[in-house]
Amino acid sequence: MTGPGPIGAGKGLAEAEGAAEGAAEGGSEGAAEEVVAAPCCGILATPLAALDDPEGARLPPGLPPVVDAHVHLFPDRLFEAVWRWFGEHGWPIRYRLHARQVVDFLCDRGVAHVVALQYSHRPGMARVLNEWMAEFAALEPRIVPMATVLPGEEGAADVLRAAFADGLRGVKLHCHVQAFSVDDDAMGALYDVCVAHDRPMIIHAGREPKSPAYPVDPYEVCDAARVARVLEGWPKLRLCVPHLGADEFGEYAALLERHDNLWLDTTMLLAQYFPTEDPVWMLMARPDRILYGSDFPNLPYAWDREIRRIAGLELREEDLVALLGGNA
Repeated sequence: MTGPGPIGAGKGLAEAEGAAEGAAEGGSEGAAEEVVAAPCCGILATPLAALDDPEGARLPPGLPPVVDAHVHLFPDRLFEAVWRWFGEHGWPIRYRLHARQVVDFLCDRGVAHVVALQYSHRPGMARVLNEWMAEFAALEPRIVPMATVLPGEEGAADVLRAAFADGLRGVKLHCHVQAFSVDDDAMGALYDVCVAHDRPMIIHAGREPKSPAYPVDPYEVCDAARVARVLEGWPKLRLCVPHLGADEFGEYAALLERHDNLWLDTTMLLAQYFPTEDPVWMLMARPDRILYGSDFPNLPYAWDREIRRIAGLELREEDLVALLGGNA
């Protein structure tokens, strides 16, 4: 990679590791043998089942420093509401841990840093969540804290400016939950704020996993062509699309070739859990533009399922270093 990653966590990790040195399986347990196409109503047309797969006590041995670029942190009551939603509409949550427990769990098992994501779904909610995240991050150096904002709410750009002033390092949005498209008029001001403050934006802009419980049809508000318009209109915006852009894998792979300001993360898509195409080929093609992310703690399977598979792919050492932390 020729420039900084979208979040900046990898650079800080590399500096910390360098200072410390200057002073020191292709797992697929429980996966279906035959992948079937997602139903017309989306992957979550009906809730999915949990996997009873084994988990490791630590990260696989021999890995370079790991930054988990997709970890959710919320205040306790909101976390519990998220788990209820997933239990009814998504999948059973295996790890019902609150924010401090989430960070301790991952870091005790060998993860160096986590990128802490949140999102608001009602007007007025974002400012409160951002204040909570800033207070949490002030006492927790192992996280890279991200802001949220509700596109279209009154004063959205000011909410984002205040979050960055409080030390939050970027912003996470979710088209399905927050009911917007990346090329909506209201988004322009938010892109401008991110560019002005040199802060990255993470947007769940892929169509899957689609659920009929969302307030909009993700196939109506999401597609790679919309993301392309944003990348072209804001070439200095650092944008990361999670879940490898599911399910438009080919389209997002093509966007990576055309736009140096786009990154993707792996979150859940290399775990062989969803009934979709296995997009592992994307990782082989552009390991310099993809970040490892887990979606912890909102998982229906072992916390290390995806990273164990990555460890078993026999990637070149430099590609593994980039994917697991350097690209962040």
